[in-house]
Amino acid sequence: MNLERLTRIVIGPIVAEKSSLVAKNNNQVVLKVLPGANKLEIRHAVETLFDVKVLAVTTVNVKGKSKRIGRILGKCSNWKKSYVTLANGYDINFLSKLS
Repeated sequence: MNLERLTRIVIGPIVAEKSSLVAKNNNQVVLKVLPGANKLEIRHAVETLFDVKVLAVTTVNVKGKSKRIGRILGKCSNWKKSYVTLANGYDINFLSKLS
């Protein structure tokens, strides 16, 4: 795999109440990824960037919401969410990766 492509696949973590529960209960991480990325590319990107062992990857295509500002109707972009299941003993700490 191309290293440049792998570094662009993972856009960032999704910080929400549901993602915190999933991380605690199922040892999963919720990530925002490129819409064109497939499960195999996401697996390689996470294993390469964070030095962890990935057991499974589940993806969800999220439709953008319709927004209205006055009389103007607009739409947010569609995006892709990925649930990455990590092997036992592995964890991703995003705060340590920033520094």
